[in-house]
Amino acid sequence: MPTTLENAKSLRQNMTDAEQKLWYQLRAKRFSGFKFRRQVPIGNYIVDFVCKKSKVIVEVDGSQHQQQKSYDKTRTQFLKQQGFTVLRFWNNEVLNEMDGVLEKILDTLSLGPSPSKGEGRNTGKV
Repeated sequence: MPTTLENAKSLRQNMTDAEQKLWYQLRAKRFSGFKFRRQVPIGNYIVDFVCKKSKVIVEVDGSQHQQQKSYDKTRTQFLKQQGFTVLRFWNNEVLNEMDGVLEKILDTLSLGPSPSKGEGRNTGKV
């Protein structure tokens, strides 16, 4: 059974088109100086992108997430309990509305870290 770290490495090597396109914008501190990491284990979960300093997680969801709403809700609750804000975007939003996606991420980053553990914001889908 692969470990969480092995799964994260595999996910980094097999990113979707939408994830690759967003990663291009977020990587190397080129997004307003914020440092993001990709496919990062947090607890038993692997998040698509995280800015640990601002405690913001960005998830890019494909159609499979329509069938796993309960799992995603549990996962988001756990991440919020760790103090993270979780932003979720559909693949087509990233591919077709990148400016709006980046604006929403920047707005959330500008708010700073969540007030305290367990009070993370979940903005839902844009």
